[in-house]
Amino acid sequence: MKTFNEISQIIFTELEKLNWNKEPNGLYEPIGYVLSMGGKRIRPVLTLMACNLFTEDIEAAISPALGIEVFHNFTLLHDDIMDRAEVRRGKPTVHKKWNDNTAILSGDVMQIAAYQLIAKTPTKNLKLVLDLFSQTAAEICEGQQYDVDFENRDIVSADEYLEMIRLKTAVLLGCALKTGALIGGAGEDDAQNLYNFGINIGLAFQLKDDLLDVYGDEATFGKKIGGDILNNKKTYLLIHALKQAGESDKIELQNWININDQNRSEEKILGVTSLFNKLGVKQICEDKMESFYRKAIANLENVKILDNNKQELRNLAEKLMYRKD
Repeated sequence: MKTFNEISQIIFTELEKLNWNKEPNGLYEPIGYVLSMGGKRIRPVLTLMACNLFTEDIEAAISPALGIEVFHNFTLLHDDIMDRAEVRRGKPTVHKKWNDNTAILSGDVMQIAAYQLIAKTPTKNLKLVLDLFSQTAAEICEGQQYDVDFENRDIVSADEYLEMIRLKTAVLLGCALKTGALIGGAGEDDAQNLYNFGINIGLAFQLKDDLLDVYGDEATFGKKIGGDILNNKKTYLLIHALKQAGESDKIELQNWININDQNRSEEKILGVTSLFNKLGVKQICEDKMESFYRKAIANLENVKILDNNKQELRNLAEKLMYRKD
């Protein structure tokens, strides 16, 4: 069994080998730029870790793992355009460094490249993996559309929000794990348990992201704190703040939501955060995260392999739960 660090190194090395030094330069340079920003590379690492649970030979899972990472970064690139985000991982976003048209077109090529890498899956697993990946890709678009729709709705329920982040974030983690498991030779039940492990970790991961956007350290988080507040994102925190608030707090919160003056950005972030603190929504969010984490660990325990071989995934799940970036 390889360690998390050993598998991470494989992924970083293989990503470096991908050639984006092509013409036209204006199309491919932004792809090399976005992939050079770094990041945790959690999804391709999960693919290889899942494969390694069932076989020592993980070579066949490397190209699909890279495809999943390229696809993930494509979604971020287009996400940043839609959110008008200026910073990603501490650097200017592609649409900010170049322009919207470049970011859209480079993103399109990344999606094609992702499919080309996924198509290198061994023939015996190819249909299952392609079907899973295509389903996942469509679900991510569905999640993004829900996210956009929620911006124009006054009321979004917690359950609706959790379904949106399941689609937008969690399904790709599940896909990464199940892809690796299938290529490694896992049975249907084990592959599904690993998929469910990814779903629950993904839900916890996104709730952690919501928390870090408000309570994180900008230096380690890699993007500006309070972005969700400024964009009036219907996060788990805001949904529960509106639910918990009494009449006066709700009025105050709505007043902050209605402020779109950039000169009052810091004031708005501080005002909304103060109400979050008063209404105890940070703890509500942390409790929900813990619930998903426990479900994920239960899914992992159901995978029928030697218990010691699952320790690296347990460690990773814990690391994601308590991360600061």
